[in-house]
Amino acid sequence: METHDHDHPDVHQKSAAEPAPRYYEIMETAVRELLVEKKLVGPGEISRQIEVLDSRTPALGAKVVARAWVDPEFRARLLANGRTACESEFGISFYDDTKLIVLENTDKIHNLIVCTLCSCYPRPVLGLPPDWYKAKPYRARAVREPRAVLAEFGTDIPEDVEIRVSDSTAMVRYLVLPQRPVGTENFTEEQLAEIVTRDAMIGVVRVNLENRSTP
Repeated sequence: METHDHDHPDVHQKSAAEPAPRYYEIMETAVRELLVEKKLVGPGEISRQIEVLDSRTPALGAKVVARAWVDPEFRARLLANGRTACESEFGISFYDDTKLIVLENTDKIHNLIVCTLCSCYPRPVLGLPPDWYKAKPYRARAVREPRAVLAEFGTDIPEDVEIRVSDSTAMVRYLVLPQRPVGTENFTEEQLAEIVTRDAMIGVVRVNLENRSTP
């Protein structure tokens, strides 16, 4: 019988280069499998929801802001009930009973959004939050010294303008309706949406014409 000197690796053995699952990955897998086993969710439902979440980007929020700038009636509905306006006008779906409160910037008031406890964020309209939003320094300093934080983003707020910091929660999320820049009177709704950035809808910057996409 012919023998071979070389070894045959076990195909079922994980590669040494593959990292072991971390605690929260193991916990997520266990919870997901338990939910499926109890028939509380379908096998592919969680994956579908993750795909929906990944599809959300700040472009959705930008369209909402642009519509509010050109349509006074929609703007009034948006400020009265942000979630209902987004659902009815844009078909944006929300995951639970979360409220969306839209805060309007004016000549006298500048709004800033934070979550001091974790990273609660208006994901249905802005997608995933940026890393700096989740970082402890921003979460602590945005409440304590908002003018200094804004200045670090290049946003200088005059002393006669009130800064209002809104703290998001698990059930209440906020979206800033920025001021429409001067010089955009002849812009279409699509052109306006191009200049609205994620950071402006969080409140750390203003909208300016330099944000406009070039053809």
